Amino acid sequence: MRPLITVLAAALLTACAVGPEHVRPSMAVPQTFEGTAAPDATAATANPATATAAPVVADTAFWQAFGDPQLNALVDDTLLANHDLRIALSRYDRANALLRGTRFDQLPTINASGTASSNRASADQAPGVPRDARDTDSFDVGIGASWELDLFGRVRRSVEAGRADVAASADDLRALQVAIVGEVATAYLDLRGLQERLRVATENAGNQQHTLALVDARRNAGQDSDFDSARASAQAASTAARIPMLEAEIAVATHRIAVLTGRTPDALRAQLTVARALPAVPRAIDPGTPADVLRLRPDVSAAEHRLHSATARVGVATADLFPRLTLGGLIGSQAGDIDALFGRDSETRLVALGIDWSFLDIGRVRARIAAADADASMELARYQQTVLRALEDTGNALVRFDRAHDADVELERAARDSARAAQLARLRFDAGGTSLLEVLDAERTQLQAEDAFASGRTRTATDAVALYRALAGGWPQTLPAREMAGVR
Repeated sequence: MRPLITVLAAALLTACAVGPEHVRPSMAVPQTFEGTAAPDATAATANPATATAAPVVADTAFWQAFGDPQLNALVDDTLLANHDLRIALSRYDRANALLRGTRFDQLPTINASGTASSNRASADQAPGVPRDARDTDSFDVGIGASWELDLFGRVRRSVEAGRADVAASADDLRALQVAIVGEVATAYLDLRGLQERLRVATENAGNQQHTLALVDARRNAGQDSDFDSARASAQAASTAARIPMLEAEIAVATHRIAVLTGRTPDALRAQLTVARALPAVPRAIDPGTPADVLRLRPDVSAAEHRLHSATARVGVATADLFPRLTLGGLIGSQAGDIDALFGRDSETRLVALGIDWSFLDIGRVRARIAAADADASMELARYQQTVLRALEDTGNALVRFDRAHDADVELERAARDSARAAQLARLRFDAGGTSLLEVLDAERTQLQAEDAFASGRTRTATDAVALYRALAGGWPQTLPAREMAGVR
């Protein structure tokens, strides 16, 4: 035993983990996003922060910035009851359970056994032996243990890969939370925008019906023709046709929000069909630096953790090039009589050192190593592509959000001026100073301009949500109340 213990102690002291060590990839990224001010800090690299070991809920600052209590309540319900999030949480729990199982491979495997048997030999097996003497009893109990001596890091690399998988699952859950919260907010803002467009269509339909009634009265008095009446009637009917289509879109948006919150499609009909104003939109959102965004984005962090896992699995495959040593032991008691079990003379024990070395199967081992290397190369390319897409996603969201405010200013002016023009056209028509064609044209322009303004404000709000999703963590800084004025 002494030489065996000496050999084992020396082996454990010199144990190492074969295979490549994971090095966090570094990619050069711009100091700022296009159109934003340069930061004080020097250029950074795309090094995502290490993910937490447990899921992280989405940043509440995002939806609270809109100042809409109903939206806040819907988001809270979604984070608690959304079924996609429940599925992602189950995946995280599964990865954690697998990691716990892998960690047990670092410890000895202990088992206990016991047998009791009674055997009778035949007369041919024991010639001349009396019948009763051919009966033998045997009792055996023992506790055994086996332990793989992880000299070359196969088990340690497996645990390392499992930890990275758990971290990636946590990031996947966080990414899905960001996406689902963004989808709820977008659907809610679309709903309020559709309700505003419905209000615009209803008001314009009322104005056009008033114009039609005036034309019909003038026709009956012989002042206008049937042609004028038909033209006014066609425009009024066209505007009225918008109303049921908008009502249908409102119902669809309501259904989407209800399902996202884990309810049946009709569950929120009474609550959401009551029209409310579109929430105020932040006038400006500071995204920070590209490196800041990459540290926040869970998809980048998940890609980096998957690369870590793939790198560790190269070590798992490489360890098969070296012998696998297993230390086994057994202590027990064996006797022919149960009363003698556990007696001094019935003691049994065994200590063994097993060596398993697949050097004759080296071709298959090297093939598995090559496959693991290819997986790691694939995950590296996927990480690099994820970084580039994150920068593209954020840059696009910033541009759209920034330009949407400028568009809203012009759309607001067009809506205001077209409403004034339509009012003047009707006054002039009543006084006989203009033709019906000018009135109808002015009313059509008013409807288009007001509908475009309502659509533009909705688009600006949803662009703000898209920017939140790109930043993946809410607003980087608290916005003063004066910046929540929205579009006037």
